Amino acid sequence: MQTQQQFESSLRKQGLDAQAAAALASRGLELRLIPTPASADDIPADPTISEAFPELVAVADWFRSLARGFLDAEPDEKNLPSRYGASVARRNLGVFDADTAQPQLPVGTFGSFVTELTVPGEAVVPAFAITAVSVAATHRRRGIARQLMEGELRAAVAAGLPVAVLTVSESSIYQRYGFAPSASAATWVIDRKRAGFSAPATEGRVDYISREQFRELAPVLHERIRLTSPGEIIPTPMHWDRFAGLLPGGKNTEAQRFVQYRDAAGDVQGLIVYSLREHATDYSKTGLDVSLLMTATDDAYAAMWRYLFEHDLIGDITLELRSVDEPVRWMLADQRAATVTVVDHQYVRILDVAAALQSRTYGSAGRIVFDVTDPLGLGGGRFALDVNDAGRGVVTRGVADEPDVKLSTVELSALFIGGTSAQTLVSAGRLSASGIDVVSLVDAMFRTPTEPRLSFWY
Repeated sequence: MQTQQQFESSLRKQGLDAQAAAALASRGLELRLIPTPASADDIPADPTISEAFPELVAVADWFRSLARGFLDAEPDEKNLPSRYGASVARRNLGVFDADTAQPQLPVGTFGSFVTELTVPGEAVVPAFAITAVSVAATHRRRGIARQLMEGELRAAVAAGLPVAVLTVSESSIYQRYGFAPSASAATWVIDRKRAGFSAPATEGRVDYISREQFRELAPVLHERIRLTSPGEIIPTPMHWDRFAGLLPGGKNTEAQRFVQYRDAAGDVQGLIVYSLREHATDYSKTGLDVSLLMTATDDAYAAMWRYLFEHDLIGDITLELRSVDEPVRWMLADQRAATVTVVDHQYVRILDVAAALQSRTYGSAGRIVFDVTDPLGLGGGRFALDVNDAGRGVVTRGVADEPDVKLSTVELSALFIGGTSAQTLVSAGRLSASGIDVVSLVDAMFRTPTEPRLSFWY
């Protein structure tokens, strides 16, 4: 298997997808690659937006359009140069309309980067991470998003990437491209005073740290723990800057607080980023909003939650992007003090069935023959998955055996990291199987005791 850097290089070498470019040209639109730095060494020491630096001008215009597409405020001009450095190793595309009043601004945007998706068995598979998909409100219903998505998925296949991933603003769009909601996200809102918190005692200590200290510690801790959570990917430096409030133009960064937990040996085992919401009339009901909670041990988890519950003047504690099966539920005397809402979050799209299915381990031995249809014609066919007693699978393409299961890449991607059961998909009419014993075997093979989760948006 290639390294992440090799996949990045292969992806960056892909030119414009000819089919997508032709389809957009027939509508009077031009598809372009936006120049981005291949590495940190390519970033000028003092970048300025000027005619002498057209690459930065193009990136700044791309981010201006992206802000409009996501209903954000117009970006601060003085912060735009930093966006060039934030685009290291990304592949960004823009769609342009020469007849608009601002022809230098794209009317469609699409960004991507290469990452690793954690799969069951504390393993990873290279992934094509999609971000920044937007279409100007003036150019809806012209096939821009479709051509961008289909063309770039073909580019990912050509680069050899086995899966694609994305987080979405609109959940109704992406199944048509073969994606499935594969890891849910739960938002926990806990009434602190009602909850009756109790957790095991710990021997470590909790301390405030600076945002700069957090920025140094967080990638190291995340790298230690990411293989324990199917659905997780590697945050880019830009994402860590955003978490730390160091990304120019960040929202509400002055309200952020950063806390670490060190165990008895002095090792950092937990980090929290949170902010406070002042209550309009009662200071003792201030809201505490956690934007990131990372822990490497059970003690760190308990200590971080104890810190949150023992914080003075707090009414409610809110955490987003958590699992439904959070251990904190069993630290509450009154579990009804917690309100939990669940939404789709991490979407996965299998591009290479054999490479994807062979990347993970399975919970049971067995043989399943899948008949897979692909809505874009990228990765369908008949495949046999043979899993041995050690949980390792081997996939054979183009087998002649009758299929045990018939499904599309959407349903296979939903099963892939263990977030959905085959029985659920059968009951929903999304998967057909040759018998109930086959459904039970698929679930025994694919389900995982660790609920899939992704800890951030990208």
